[in-house]
Order: sequence, then structure tokens, then C-alpha cells
Amino acid sequence: MRPRLDHVGIAVRNIEDAARVYRQFSMSLQQVALGEGVRIGFIPAGASQLELLEPAGPNTVVGRFIERRGEGLHHVCFEVDDLEAALAELSGRGVELIDPTPRRGIQGTVAFVHPRACRGVLIELIKKDGE
Repeated sequence: MRPRLDHVGIAVRNIEDAARVYRQFSMSLQQVALGEGVRIGFIPAGASQLELLEPAGPNTVVGRFIERRGEGLHHVCFEVDDLEAALAELSGRGVELIDPTPRRGIQGTVAFVHPRACRGVLIELIKKDGE
């Protein structure tokens, strides 16, 4: 497994308000999509991107995250060439997974590694569509 940094997910109360912060650095919101209980905005940042996550309501995963921890870093995402093989490798090493099998995400298939396995950081793995 040779993962590449794909994006950093940031939980925010409002995508447009958060995007104003990144415009100060000549970065702009390029795409907004709807996911499961979340509005997602992508901001290109070199070979990677920032993913802004705005909850659709307080009882969503991101809504509960913001309620407990406030706005800020939500997860780090690594792109892999073979998601199933990456999950099998991690599982074989005893790494605790949230998703033992891939599921559909906004830009491809994804799976999450539990924060307990990564010193408190939620890790997302992605196999992008068409790559």
C-alpha cells in the first residue's frame, strides 16, 4: 500500500463562511456536493485539496462532531490504488477499521480507519472513480 494524501476534511458550521477564510490565501471553493447528511465543498490546494464539511443538521455525524469538538480538523484522506487490498492489509495487521468493506463516497469508494488506531485521527482511504 502506497497511499497519497488526497484531502484534509474540515468540519465547519457554514461552507460559504469558511470558504472566505481560504480566499485570503488565493484559494477558492470549486465544487459543492451533497453527501449523507452533509454538504461538502472542495478547495484545491496544490496536488491535494481541502474538503469543507457542513452538517445538514445537528443529528448527523458531522453535526455531532462539531457539537462535541467545535469546527476544525475532521479527517485526513489518503488515496490508494486498491482499496480492498489496503483494507485487507490493515485488517491483517490488527488495525481497527470503521468500514471493513468499501462504501460509496462522493468521489469514489471509501473506507474509514478508526481514530483509536491512529492516535485520535480519523483516516479515510479512497479509491477515486476512473483512476
